[in-house]
Amino acid sequence: MATPRSSPLYHDDPKLFSFRGVVVAHESHAGRPSVRLDRTAFYPESGGQMADRGRLDEAAVIDVQVDDEGRIHHVLEGPLPAIGADVHGTIDKPRRLVHMAQHTGQHMLSRALADVARAETVSSRLGESACTIDLDVTTLDERAAAEAEALVNAVIDDDAPIRAFFPSEDELRALPLRRQPKVHDNVRVVVIGDFDVSPCGGTHCTNTAQVGFVRIDALERTKGKMRVTFSAGVRARTKLSREADVVRALARELTCGPEDVPAGIEKLRRELDEARQALGRVRGRVAAAIADALVKDARARGERVVIGVVEDASLDLVRAVAGRITAEADLVALLAGEADGGTIVLAARGSSSDFDCGAFLKRAATAAGGRGGGRPERAEGRLPAGIDWTTIAAATLATPGR
Repeated sequence: MATPRSSPLYHDDPKLFSFRGVVVAHESHAGRPSVRLDRTAFYPESGGQMADRGRLDEAAVIDVQVDDEGRIHHVLEGPLPAIGADVHGTIDKPRRLVHMAQHTGQHMLSRALADVARAETVSSRLGESACTIDLDVTTLDERAAAEAEALVNAVIDDDAPIRAFFPSEDELRALPLRRQPKVHDNVRVVVIGDFDVSPCGGTHCTNTAQVGFVRIDALERTKGKMRVTFSAGVRARTKLSREADVVRALARELTCGPEDVPAGIEKLRRELDEARQALGRVRGRVAAAIADALVKDARARGERVVIGVVEDASLDLVRAVAGRITAEADLVALLAGEADGGTIVLAARGSSSDFDCGAFLKRAATAAGGRGGGRPERAEGRLPAGIDWTTIAAATLATPGR
């Protein structure tokens, strides 16, 4: 004889956090041992809402799932209570309240987005750390999102009643449902004041004030649709508090009020741009001086290959020096500089030279135990720190295949 389904107490009272039930079966769900009760206040993962957690007597309830037959499985940590045992169930209250706020907030935000932006919800996910709504539109501007968010919070402030019930077939046909139910029998409906009417089997707040606050955290386009990431209740307050802490910390660093942080950051951005421009000008003068000295020495020796080491150099400075050297069309620059615990190396040729920079640097890197390569006209690499670049470069030039 089939074991009857558990009676879901959470449908009648979403704030029932303690109950008694009888173990009617030992089974398994997804390979994990589970028990089923004659009645339960534990909400199973369903409809995008995460499952409850809590305890059955001393055993921790680590997951709650519903199977295709509608039977609720309580996955426990540790030994299962005996069949027929009368057990005391306790729900993780903070977790349930978070889920109630997120789920009710999702209904309200879906309604507001439909009203404000004509954007219907096609799916939603109320995750452990993030909640999302996927819409049937390809774009959603921030102004429309902000208007929808404001509308939801106005309804929250109204402290409107929320009712969840199982209407008769005649009552169901008369209700202005936002979307059609996914089931045909025992359709449960959640009515949020005169704002939204939707079929739903999840746990919800009993008035809109309990949602506390709804905040849109992000908008992004995914798979040709718009995704709205949002938070509600304590989760939204926590995020706002953390962001406020960051803004206050920035204000202290900028020695300004929190409201002046954007202007302070813009000032820093301008100063950074100016500093970069000044650095570029200085780098150009330094590069010109280094390049002129190296070229002068090479010309004095009658050489067209300029080998040099740029002390305390960044890659940008080495590139700038090479650029100055190879401005003279017949010259080749083979340069190195110590940076970040290694040796950066660069080979570049002037426009009239046929020197193969890539082949040269590949051989030099192999000889020095580093890596490098590139095109015939230009190549870069990185060698171990402390190498004698002048000796390595000269030796590589002397090897066959140059």
